[in-house]
Amino acid sequence: PGHRGAKKAAVLAQLDLSVCSFPGGVLSHLEKLEAHARKLALKQDETQRQQENLVRLRARIQELRLQRDELQTKVNLQQVRVRIRCLSRTRDRRSQTGHALLNGKWKNVKAMLQAFHLTVGIEPTKESGFCISTAMKRPDSYNHSVPISSPWRQIAKKYLQTNIKCFLAMLSDHLNAYAGRKYQADQLQDHYSAFLEGTLQRNSLHNVLFFNYDVETESKTFPFRAKLVYGDLTRSLPTEATITCKGDVSDTLVEKTAAHSNLFRHTALHKAFDSFKRAAESLDQTA
Repeated sequence: PGHRGAKKAAVLAQLDLSVCSFPGGVLSHLEKLEAHARKLALKQDETQRQQENLVRLRARIQELRLQRDELQTKVNLQQVRVRIRCLSRTRDRRSQTGHALLNGKWKNVKAMLQAFHLTVGIEPTKESGFCISTAMKRPDSYNHSVPISSPWRQIAKKYLQTNIKCFLAMLSDHLNAYAGRKYQADQLQDHYSAFLEGTLQRNSLHNVLFFNYDVETESKTFPFRAKLVYGDLTRSLPTEATITCKGDVSDTLVEKTAAHSNLFRHTALHKAFDSFKRAAESLDQTA
């Protein structure tokens, strides 16, 4: 019994010490602990809610990003369609404007062609050249097949893209001169062959001619040889006329060769021979 009493006293002493270590008492301390536990539980719940909310927000952000990318793709496609439509409209407008400009330029060219009395068509030929057909609103209109050795390419290269009026003027001058030279040579060969010995020799531009001809003077027939050079391709008269006579050359023949040279340089070739023909007829009448 004495031992039990001592033990009981020790327990009571410890209880007194514990109670004394909590100023507000044990109950008050327990309440504080419970309050603190509730705060921790609330914080844990809040943290969990925040984490769950963060997960939801991240998922929403990902969803919104996907929607943004889809919308951006649609916008890009729409912009491409709009640009294509705009380009198509711009191309159509430019095409219409280009056609209108071309039509306007062609009308101007046609007006200038009419001013020069020309209608010109250019197309390749089998002879590795090009054909220029002209319809001239004059009685002496011709169609000319101009060889590749002609200066048309140089003229076209120099003026066609920069000064169409100058090109057409030069084209008209060259074509008229070419037609005149060819016409005179053809007339000589077709209508005055009785004066010629052999055939008339000429190049493709008809600007260099060689021929032998006989002219009767004072009951004598004199053989002449002529070389005509048309140095100016815009003219139908020669710039050089070299006349020689076979055999002994007298002063009279020298004068006649000079007179023939002067005649050829200032008179169309067929008209010069027409004068020879009239002179021969006059001699026949007086004989």
